[in-house]
Amino acid sequence: MILADQAIKRAGDGETSLAALKKRLWDQPPGAMVSEEGLRLRITDGPNAYMQIKDVFVHGIYRFTATRPDPLIIDGGSNMGISVLAFKRDHPKSRIFAFEPDPDICHLLTENLKQNDADQNVTIITSGLGAVDGVVTFTPDGSAGGRIASSDSTHSIRVERLSPYLREPVDFLKLNIEGQELPVLAECAVAGTLSNVRQMVVEYHGWAGGKQSLGDLLNLLDSEGFRYFVHDFDSETCTTTKPPFRHRPRSHWFCLVHAQREAA
Repeated sequence: MILADQAIKRAGDGETSLAALKKRLWDQPPGAMVSEEGLRLRITDGPNAYMQIKDVFVHGIYRFTATRPDPLIIDGGSNMGISVLAFKRDHPKSRIFAFEPDPDICHLLTENLKQNDADQNVTIITSGLGAVDGVVTFTPDGSAGGRIASSDSTHSIRVERLSPYLREPVDFLKLNIEGQELPVLAECAVAGTLSNVRQMVVEYHGWAGGKQSLGDLLNLLDSEGFRYFVHDFDSETCTTTKPPFRHRPRSHWFCLVHAQREAA
C-alpha cells in the first residue's frame, strides 16, 4: 500500500509540473524567448514549445543509451532544436546531423544551439528528407507541422536521401518528417545502409484521408532485423487514439515507433 501511495503521489506531482509548464508556455507568442529546463529558447509558438518540451524533456521520448562516448545521431525534423538540445545534454560529445527544411525555423534552430553552447559537432542541414534528391513544394505552418505538398504551394525546399548519411554506424536515428518516414526508410533499405542504424524513433503520421502505411513501416523494420515498440503519446499530444474510439473524417493521429536492432 505504501508503494502504491508513493506512485500515486509521483503521478500527481508530475501532473502538477506539467500544468505549471503549460501555464508558462501556452500563451507565449511566436518568436518569444523563454527559459525552460535550464535553457534559453527562441520558440516558434507557445503550444509547440509546450508539447515538445513535455514530450522530449519530461517524458524522454528520444532518450537512449549510447555504447560509445561520441555517438552519431541523425535528427530528421529538428524544428527549433529541442530534440538536439536534449541529445547534447545526455551525450555532450555526440556528433549530430540536424535536418530542418523550413528556412525560417532553421534560423531558430541555429540560434537556440548557439546561445546554449550546444552547437559543437552539430551539422545543420537546411533540407528535408525524401526518397529521392531534388526540390519539392512545401507547405510550412510556422510551427511543427510543415508538409511536403502536391498542391500549388509557392514554397519549395530541397530534399535529400538519408542513405548517404548512414554509411557508417549510427547510434540513434530520429525521424519526424511529416509522413515521409516510410519512403525514406524504404530507400535506405534498398541502398543497404539501414543495417548501420542501431536504434531509432520514428513518428508515424496518420493523416486524415491519407494512405495507411503503419503496417508497411513495421513490416520493413521487421525485415531489417529490428524489434519495435509502438506508443501513441499522451492524451494531449494525440487525443484521437484514446477511448472511446471514434473514426472521424478529419481526424489525424500520431504514434512513435521505437526500433532497436536485435543484435543491440
